Amino acid sequence: MTGMKILDQAHQLMMGAFVEQGSALHFTELGAALGLGPEAAKTVLRDLVATGIPAWLYPDTDLLASFAPFNNLPTHIRITVGGVQQWWAQ
Repeated sequence: MTGMKILDQAHQLMMGAFVEQGSALHFTELGAALGLGPEAAKTVLRDLVATGIPAWLYPDTDLLASFAPFNNLPTHIRITVGGVQQWWAQ
């Protein structure tokens, strides 16, 4: 089980990625930011989603589909902030 400090860092990195680039980090990007290899990064991502936060992986993958309030897959609900429209909501 991943420690709370790493889970907190992973959460902050994911939220920051959504705000800055409009999409989630791939688990390899998450791992690089945390100083972890791909397999360890997958474990962190799975453990983060398993905490019960409103987030989920795309079925049968290790790819983040949603991380509330953002969606990593296009939806009919677009979010615009300051005239910039680069996010999707759930």
